[in-house]
Amino acid sequence: MRVVSLLPSTTEILFAIGAGDDVVGVTFECDTPAEARTRTIVSTTSMPSGLTPAEIDAFVTGAARRGEDLYRLDAGALAGLDADLVVTQDLCAVCAIDVTVVDDALAHLGCTAEVLTFDPHTVEEVLASVLTLGAAVGRADEASSLVASLRGRLDAVRRGVGSGPRPRVVVLEWTDPPYAPGHWIPEMVEIAGGECVLGTAGAKSTRVLWDAVHDARPDVVVVAPCGYDRAGAQAQADALVASGALPDGVLVHAVDADGMWARPGPRLVDGVEELAAVLQRAAGTRTSQPAVDYRRL
Repeated sequence: MRVVSLLPSTTEILFAIGAGDDVVGVTFECDTPAEARTRTIVSTTSMPSGLTPAEIDAFVTGAARRGEDLYRLDAGALAGLDADLVVTQDLCAVCAIDVTVVDDALAHLGCTAEVLTFDPHTVEEVLASVLTLGAAVGRADEASSLVASLRGRLDAVRRGVGSGPRPRVVVLEWTDPPYAPGHWIPEMVEIAGGECVLGTAGAKSTRVLWDAVHDARPDVVVVAPCGYDRAGAQAQADALVASGALPDGVLVHAVDADGMWARPGPRLVDGVEELAAVLQRAAGTRTSQPAVDYRRL
């Protein structure tokens, strides 16, 4: 089978279930595992590089208002791959090429490849997508084994969460302007032992005011700007602390947002495990914290 993956998350899943050799085309964002970088790149972004978070928000908002696409599909590259299966999404126009663009391109090329669309909103739906993809590429057993392992790790985190009060957690899916999380992220916080005090599980992420962040009275702020790795998130966390935008006394933790939070793939479990360790430390020390406590855990 020849597979084109238009999502970094499904690229990770395909390699994780042993179907990496079947992957012939990927996006410019597919960077895990490193071997994915050796595949033909069939999509790029229209967004200029080097923009600040505020500039990115303005660019995305403006493109949406004008009805412009954020991603470009290279139909020529796609035509040369002779794909049997194209994996795409119908979740977020900011995340990847829209499925209608893929359908139009395949029709134009006269390509008969099957299009498999993913639209997960919850942790359970992310795990189900692994099984669906595994079945589609003839790796059902491997996908089942992977899901069983991921479930086992999540269950281990749940068992390790104490019965005491849960730290109040605000996750910032974007920082300028601030966005509260949706989809699977509030669930990740709950599994890790926290109370997600902004955002709704299974819903879309939403823009909020800084007053709402303060009013939520968080013990922990997780800086997880979509599309940024840990270094990029840390830079934004540093800027927030320096500006005084966050509540006093809050513990700030920057994460690998791109790898472990924003992508609905296996590494979400890594994000849960990391956050659980952070929240355990927060729960044990928050009563004795100084007025401002900023730690790079």
